[in-house]
Amino acid sequence: MRNLIFSVVAILLFSTILSAQTKITPDEAAKHIGDSVTVCGKIFGGRYFDRSDNKITLLNMGAAYPQSPLTILIEADSRKNFSNKPEEFYVEKEVCITGVIKEFKGKPEIIVAKEAEIMVKP
Repeated sequence: MRNLIFSVVAILLFSTILSAQTKITPDEAAKHIGDSVTVCGKIFGGRYFDRSDNKITLLNMGAAYPQSPLTILIEADSRKNFSNKPEEFYVEKEVCITGVIKEFKGKPEIIVAKEAEIMVKP
């Protein structure tokens, strides 16, 4: 019985790792709602909504707003986890982000909670 439980846990862990390793482009994000993927692309712009109630930061990946195929969301509580202003630092950079793609008002987004989740490509 113990070996069976170990095997099931190992299979679940392995399948989770494999699904997180799926690499896509920002243009493919809408086809992967609910999936854990790695998305690589250029950040074309960003905005910090410092005067709104929720004080979110949005980064536009793949194209400038409003044509961006993927939005990166940094919530107010997570902003402190960044050493630079994300809406300035990542603009014009190629990055890779791993996370679960969610849908917000018909558009795909990934929520990022810390700087380590955004890898800047050399």
